[in-house]
Amino acid sequence: MITPRIISPLDRELNVLETMGRMKHSVILSGFLAGVLCSSIAMASSESFPVPILQKSGTKVTLLDTFFLDTQKGWAVGAGGTILRTEDGGANWKAMPRRTPALLMSVYFPDETHGWVIGQNGTILHSRDGGIKWWPQTSGTMSPLYGVFFRDHNHGWIVGGRGTILHTQDGGQTWEDQPSGTSADLFGVQFLDAQQGWVVGALGVILTTTDGGQHWVRQPTNSATTFFDIQFLDKQVGWVVGTQGSIFQTITGGEQWLDKTRPCGSPCIRPPDFLKIRFTGFRNGWIIGERGAFLVTNDAGFIWNEPELPEPYSLYGLSFPEPHTGWAVGDHGTILKISAPGS
Repeated sequence: MITPRIISPLDRELNVLETMGRMKHSVILSGFLAGVLCSSIAMASSESFPVPILQKSGTKVTLLDTFFLDTQKGWAVGAGGTILRTEDGGANWKAMPRRTPALLMSVYFPDETHGWVIGQNGTILHSRDGGIKWWPQTSGTMSPLYGVFFRDHNHGWIVGGRGTILHTQDGGQTWEDQPSGTSADLFGVQFLDAQQGWVVGALGVILTTTDGGQHWVRQPTNSATTFFDIQFLDKQVGWVVGTQGSIFQTITGGEQWLDKTRPCGSPCIRPPDFLKIRFTGFRNGWIIGERGAFLVTNDAGFIWNEPELPEPYSLYGLSFPEPHTGWAVGDHGTILKISAPGS
Protein backbone atom coordinates (compact mmCIF):
# COMPACT_ATOMS: atom_id res chain seq x y z
CA MET A 1 0.00 0.00 0.00
CA ILE A 2 1.39 3.40 -1.00
CA THR A 3 1.09 6.07 1.64
CA PRO A 4 -0.06 9.33 0.06
CA ARG A 5 2.26 12.29 0.52
CA ILE A 6 0.84 14.96 2.80
CA ILE A 7 1.53 18.41 1.46
CA SER A 8 2.05 20.92 4.27
CA PRO A 9 1.05 24.60 4.06
CA LEU A 10 4.72 25.45 3.81
CA ASP A 11 5.14 23.08 0.83
CA ARG A 12 2.18 24.68 -0.91
CA GLU A 13 3.59 28.14 -0.25
CA LEU A 14 6.97 27.23 -1.67
CA ASN A 15 5.32 25.78 -4.78
CA VAL A 16 3.40 29.00 -5.33
CA LEU A 17 6.50 31.11 -4.84
CA GLU A 18 8.48 28.93 -7.25
CA THR A 19 5.80 29.26 -9.92
CA MET A 20 5.48 33.03 -9.67
CA GLY A 21 9.19 33.74 -9.15
CA ARG A 22 10.89 36.09 -11.58
CA MET A 23 14.54 36.89 -12.10
CA LYS A 24 14.16 40.50 -11.05
CA HIS A 25 12.82 39.37 -7.68
CA SER A 26 15.15 36.43 -7.08
CA VAL A 27 17.27 38.10 -4.39
CA ILE A 28 14.21 39.36 -2.52
CA LEU A 29 12.42 36.02 -2.70
CA SER A 30 15.42 34.01 -1.56
CA GLY A 31 15.92 36.22 1.48
CA PHE A 32 12.23 36.16 2.33
CA LEU A 33 12.00 32.37 2.07
CA ALA A 34 15.12 31.84 4.14
CA GLY A 35 13.61 33.82 7.01
CA VAL A 36 10.30 31.99 6.71
CA LEU A 37 11.95 28.57 6.72
CA CYS A 38 14.01 29.36 9.81
CA SER A 39 11.02 30.78 11.70
CA SER A 40 8.78 27.86 10.74
CA ILE A 41 11.29 25.31 12.04
CA ALA A 42 11.59 27.17 15.35
CA MET A 43 7.89 27.85 15.75
CA ALA A 44 6.81 24.54 17.28
CA SER A 45 9.24 24.81 20.19
CA SER A 46 9.21 28.58 20.81
CA GLU A 47 5.58 29.68 20.48
CA SER A 48 4.90 32.94 22.30
CA PHE A 49 1.96 35.31 22.53
CA PRO A 50 1.37 38.99 23.31
CA VAL A 51 -0.34 39.82 26.58
CA PRO A 52 -3.16 42.39 26.13
CA ILE A 53 -3.80 44.57 29.20
CA LEU A 54 -7.03 46.56 29.58
CA GLN A 55 -6.47 50.26 30.26
CA LYS A 56 -8.97 52.77 31.69
CA SER A 57 -10.10 55.10 28.92
CA GLY A 58 -12.63 57.05 31.01
CA THR A 59 -15.30 56.63 28.33
CA LYS A 60 -17.78 54.07 27.04
CA VAL A 61 -18.05 55.45 23.51
CA THR A 62 -16.79 53.44 20.55
CA LEU A 63 -13.16 54.21 19.75
CA LEU A 64 -12.31 53.71 16.07
CA ASP A 65 -8.61 54.46 15.82
CA THR A 66 -5.45 55.06 17.80
CA PHE A 67 -1.99 56.34 17.00
CA PHE A 68 1.13 56.25 19.17
CA LEU A 69 4.19 58.27 18.25
CA ASP A 70 6.29 56.45 20.86
CA THR A 71 5.58 54.31 23.92
CA GLN A 72 4.41 57.36 25.93
CA LYS A 73 2.53 59.75 23.61
CA GLY A 74 -0.68 58.48 22.02
CA TRP A 75 -4.14 59.45 20.85
CA ALA A 76 -7.48 57.71 20.32
CA VAL A 77 -10.56 58.93 18.45
CA GLY A 78 -14.15 57.77 18.04
CA ALA A 79 -17.86 58.49 18.30
CA GLY A 80 -19.31 61.89 19.16
CA GLY A 81 -16.15 63.77 18.27
CA THR A 82 -14.17 61.99 20.99
CA ILE A 83 -10.42 62.64 21.10
CA LEU A 84 -8.35 61.13 23.91
CA ARG A 85 -4.70 61.85 24.66
CA THR A 86 -2.06 60.20 26.85
CA GLU A 87 1.49 61.16 27.75
CA ASP A 88 2.30 58.17 29.95
CA GLY A 89 1.71 55.14 27.78
CA GLY A 90 -2.00 54.97 28.55
CA ALA A 91 -1.75 54.89 32.34
CA ASN A 92 -3.89 58.04 32.15
CA TRP A 93 -6.12 59.12 29.25
CA LYS A 94 -7.49 62.65 29.04
CA ALA A 95 -10.43 63.75 26.87
CA MET A 96 -9.75 66.81 24.72
CA PRO A 97 -12.39 69.55 24.24
CA ARG A 98 -14.78 68.48 21.47
CA ARG A 99 -14.68 70.46 18.24
CA THR A 100 -17.31 68.42 16.38
CA PRO A 101 -20.11 65.92 17.06
CA ALA A 102 -18.99 63.88 14.05
CA LEU A 103 -17.92 60.27 14.19
CA LEU A 104 -14.12 60.41 14.00
CA MET A 105 -12.58 57.56 12.01
CA SER A 106 -8.81 57.93 11.98
CA VAL A 107 -5.89 59.81 13.57
CA TYR A 108 -2.28 60.32 12.44
CA PHE A 109 0.72 62.24 13.80
CA PRO A 110 3.87 62.47 11.62
CA ASP A 111 5.70 64.17 14.51
CA GLU A 112 5.13 65.30 18.12
CA THR A 113 3.49 68.59 17.12
CA HIS A 114 1.37 68.08 14.01
CA GLY A 115 -1.62 65.76 13.89
CA TRP A 116 -4.77 65.11 11.89
CA VAL A 117 -8.13 63.53 12.71
CA ILE A 118 -10.73 62.73 10.05
CA GLY A 119 -14.32 61.50 10.03
CA GLN A 120 -17.92 61.89 8.92
CA ASN A 121 -19.16 64.58 6.55
CA GLY A 122 -15.70 65.40 5.22
CA THR A 123 -14.43 66.33 8.69
CA ILE A 124 -10.73 67.18 8.98
CA LEU A 125 -9.25 68.46 12.25
CA HIS A 126 -5.64 69.58 12.60
CA SER A 127 -3.48 70.12 15.69
CA ARG A 128 -0.31 72.17 15.90
CA ASP A 129 0.38 71.59 19.59
CA GLY A 130 0.55 67.83 20.01
CA GLY A 131 -3.19 67.24 20.06
CA ILE A 132 -4.23 69.62 22.85
CA LYS A 133 -6.16 72.01 20.59
CA TRP A 134 -7.75 71.17 17.25
CA TRP A 135 -8.71 73.38 14.32
CA PRO A 136 -10.94 72.44 11.35
CA GLN A 137 -9.60 72.28 7.82
CA THR A 138 -11.64 72.50 4.61
CA SER A 139 -11.81 69.15 2.82
CA GLY A 140 -14.07 70.23 -0.04
CA THR A 141 -16.23 67.12 0.31
CA MET A 142 -19.11 65.83 2.41
CA SER A 143 -18.09 62.21 1.88
CA PRO A 144 -17.09 60.25 4.98
CA LEU A 145 -13.32 60.12 5.37
CA TYR A 146 -11.87 56.83 6.61
CA GLY A 147 -8.08 56.72 6.30
CA VAL A 148 -5.23 59.23 6.67
CA PHE A 149 -1.47 59.06 6.16
CA PHE A 150 1.18 61.80 6.39
CA ARG A 151 4.76 61.46 5.20
CA ASP A 152 5.74 64.64 7.09
CA HIS A 153 3.90 67.67 8.47
CA ASN A 154 3.29 69.03 4.94
CA HIS A 155 2.58 66.04 2.70
CA GLY A 156 -0.43 63.82 3.37
CA TRP A 157 -3.25 61.79 1.86
CA ILE A 158 -6.82 61.06 2.99
CA VAL A 159 -9.20 58.45 1.54
CA GLY A 160 -12.94 58.07 1.93
CA GLY A 161 -16.35 57.34 0.47
CA ARG A 162 -17.14 57.09 -3.23
CA GLY A 163 -13.53 56.83 -4.34
CA THR A 164 -12.33 59.96 -2.56
CA ILE A 165 -8.58 60.57 -2.43
CA LEU A 166 -7.38 63.94 -1.09
CA HIS A 167 -3.79 65.20 -1.10
CA THR A 168 -2.08 68.15 0.56
CA GLN A 169 1.39 69.60 0.12
CA ASP A 170 1.01 72.44 2.62
CA GLY A 171 -0.08 70.77 5.84
CA GLY A 172 -3.75 70.82 4.96
CA GLN A 173 -4.16 74.52 4.21
CA THR A 174 -5.39 73.25 0.85
CA TRP A 175 -6.62 69.80 -0.11
CA GLU A 176 -6.78 68.72 -3.74
CA ASP A 177 -8.77 65.81 -5.12
CA GLN A 178 -6.78 63.06 -6.83
CA PRO A 179 -8.81 61.03 -9.38
CA SER A 180 -8.97 57.44 -8.13
CA GLY A 181 -10.74 55.93 -11.12
CA THR A 182 -13.23 54.14 -8.84
CA SER A 183 -16.49 54.90 -7.06
CA ALA A 184 -15.82 52.28 -4.37
CA ASP A 185 -15.45 53.40 -0.77
CA LEU A 186 -11.77 53.60 0.17
CA PHE A 187 -10.65 52.77 3.71
CA GLY A 188 -6.86 52.51 4.01
CA VAL A 189 -3.84 54.35 2.62
CA GLN A 190 -0.07 54.01 2.98
CA PHE A 191 2.96 55.59 1.30
CA LEU A 192 6.51 54.23 1.48
CA ASP A 193 8.01 57.44 0.15
CA ALA A 194 6.95 60.61 -1.66
CA GLN A 195 6.01 58.71 -4.82
CA GLN A 196 4.97 55.12 -4.08
CA GLY A 197 1.75 54.37 -2.24
CA TRP A 198 -1.29 52.12 -2.02
CA VAL A 199 -5.00 52.51 -1.24
CA VAL A 200 -7.56 49.78 -0.43
CA GLY A 201 -11.34 49.67 -0.37
CA ALA A 202 -14.58 47.95 -1.27
CA LEU A 203 -15.14 45.53 -4.17
CA GLY A 204 -11.61 44.14 -3.96
CA VAL A 205 -10.05 47.49 -4.83
CA ILE A 206 -6.30 47.89 -4.36
CA LEU A 207 -4.84 50.97 -6.05
CA THR A 208 -1.19 51.91 -6.40
CA THR A 209 0.72 54.98 -7.52
CA THR A 210 4.34 55.66 -8.40
CA ASP A 211 4.00 59.42 -8.87
CA GLY A 212 2.62 60.65 -5.56
CA GLY A 213 -0.98 60.01 -6.52
CA GLN A 214 -1.18 61.93 -9.78
CA HIS A 215 -2.13 58.61 -11.36
CA TRP A 216 -3.66 55.60 -9.60
CA VAL A 217 -3.67 52.11 -11.12
CA ARG A 218 -5.76 49.18 -9.92
CA GLN A 219 -3.95 45.96 -8.99
CA PRO A 220 -5.65 42.60 -9.70
CA THR A 221 -7.01 40.69 -6.70
CA ASN A 222 -9.67 38.45 -8.33
CA SER A 223 -11.80 39.16 -5.29
CA ALA A 224 -14.85 41.27 -4.38
CA THR A 225 -13.74 41.46 -0.75
CA THR A 226 -13.93 44.80 0.99
CA PHE A 227 -10.39 45.56 2.16
CA PHE A 228 -10.13 47.77 5.24
CA ASP A 229 -6.39 48.09 5.81
CA ILE A 230 -3.05 47.71 4.08
CA GLN A 231 0.57 47.58 5.17
CA PHE A 232 3.68 47.27 3.02
CA LEU A 233 6.92 46.34 4.77
CA ASP A 234 9.00 47.32 1.76
CA LYS A 235 8.36 47.81 -1.95
CA GLN A 236 7.67 44.10 -2.46
CA VAL A 237 6.08 42.60 0.66
CA GLY A 238 2.61 43.77 1.65
CA TRP A 239 -0.56 42.65 3.44
CA VAL A 240 -4.26 43.56 3.30
CA VAL A 241 -7.22 42.46 5.46
CA GLY A 242 -10.97 42.71 5.04
CA THR A 243 -14.42 41.22 5.33
CA GLN A 244 -15.11 37.72 6.63
CA GLY A 245 -11.58 37.12 7.82
CA SER A 246 -9.89 37.93 4.52
CA ILE A 247 -6.09 38.04 4.51
CA PHE A 248 -4.13 38.69 1.30
CA GLN A 249 -0.37 38.96 0.82
CA THR A 250 1.95 40.02 -1.97
CA ILE A 251 5.71 39.59 -2.36
CA THR A 252 5.80 41.23 -5.79
CA GLY A 253 4.77 44.78 -4.93
CA GLY A 254 1.15 43.96 -5.66
CA GLU A 255 1.63 42.52 -9.15
CA GLN A 256 0.07 39.39 -7.71
CA TRP A 257 -1.92 39.05 -4.49
CA LEU A 258 -2.17 35.66 -2.77
CA ASP A 259 -5.28 34.76 -0.77
CA LYS A 260 -4.04 33.74 2.72
CA THR A 261 -7.50 33.63 4.29
CA ARG A 262 -7.73 30.92 6.93
CA PRO A 263 -10.12 28.00 6.26
CA CYS A 264 -13.52 28.30 7.89
CA GLY A 265 -14.21 25.67 10.54
CA SER A 266 -16.91 22.99 10.52
CA PRO A 267 -19.64 23.96 11.00
CA CYS A 268 -18.61 27.19 9.28
CA ILE A 269 -19.69 30.24 11.26
CA ARG A 270 -19.31 33.58 9.48
CA PRO A 271 -15.75 34.75 10.22
CA PRO A 272 -15.36 38.24 11.72
CA ASP A 273 -14.30 41.14 9.56
CA PHE A 274 -10.61 41.96 9.96
CA LEU A 275 -10.14 45.72 10.25
CA LYS A 276 -6.47 46.45 10.92
CA ILE A 277 -3.14 44.71 10.31
CA ARG A 278 0.28 45.70 11.58
CA PHE A 279 3.64 43.99 11.10
CA THR A 280 6.62 45.14 13.15
CA GLY A 281 9.05 43.15 11.00
CA PHE A 282 8.78 40.46 8.35
CA ARG A 283 7.93 37.78 10.93
CA ASN A 284 5.83 39.44 13.65
CA GLY A 285 2.34 40.71 12.90
CA TRP A 286 -1.04 41.43 14.45
CA ILE A 287 -4.61 41.54 13.12
CA ILE A 288 -7.69 42.91 14.91
CA GLY A 289 -11.36 42.98 14.00
CA GLU A 290 -14.96 42.60 15.04
CA ARG A 291 -16.26 40.30 17.80
CA GLY A 292 -12.92 40.34 19.63
CA ALA A 293 -10.84 39.13 16.70
CA PHE A 294 -7.18 39.31 17.76
CA LEU A 295 -4.55 37.36 15.83
CA VAL A 296 -0.79 37.22 16.10
CA THR A 297 1.92 35.59 14.02
CA ASN A 298 5.64 35.17 14.63
CA ASP A 299 6.38 33.20 11.45
CA ALA A 300 5.55 35.66 8.65
CA GLY A 301 1.87 34.73 8.56
CA PHE A 302 2.08 30.97 8.06
CA ILE A 303 0.35 30.43 11.40
CA TRP A 304 -1.98 32.93 13.08
CA ASN A 305 -2.63 32.34 16.80
CA GLU A 306 -5.51 33.83 18.82
CA PRO A 307 -4.58 34.93 22.36
CA GLU A 308 -7.51 35.41 24.73
CA LEU A 309 -8.71 38.98 25.30
CA PRO A 310 -10.03 40.43 28.59
CA GLU A 311 -13.37 41.10 26.80
CA PRO A 312 -14.52 39.94 23.33
CA TYR A 313 -15.31 43.46 22.12
CA SER A 314 -14.85 44.50 18.52
CA LEU A 315 -11.52 46.25 17.93
CA TYR A 316 -11.04 48.91 15.26
CA GLY A 317 -7.72 50.72 15.74
CA LEU A 318 -4.19 49.38 16.11
CA SER A 319 -0.82 51.11 16.57
CA PHE A 320 2.70 49.83 17.23
CA PRO A 321 5.22 52.62 17.89
CA GLU A 322 7.93 50.00 18.46
CA PRO A 323 8.20 46.26 17.67
CA HIS A 324 7.14 44.92 21.08
CA THR A 325 4.65 47.49 22.34
CA GLY A 326 1.30 48.42 20.84
CA TRP A 327 -2.26 49.54 21.52
CA ALA A 328 -5.69 48.53 20.20
CA VAL A 329 -9.03 50.34 20.67
CA GLY A 330 -12.66 49.40 20.13
CA ASP A 331 -16.21 49.17 21.46
CA HIS A 332 -17.27 50.42 24.90
CA GLY A 333 -14.20 52.65 25.20
CA THR A 334 -11.89 49.64 25.11
CA ILE A 335 -8.15 50.37 25.09
CA LEU A 336 -5.73 47.44 25.18
CA LYS A 337 -2.00 47.70 25.69
CA ILE A 338 -0.14 44.90 23.88
CA SER A 339 3.19 43.94 25.40
CA ALA A 340 4.79 41.31 23.22
CA PRO A 341 7.68 39.08 24.35
CA GLY A 342 10.94 40.99 24.42
CA SER A 343 9.36 44.25 25.57
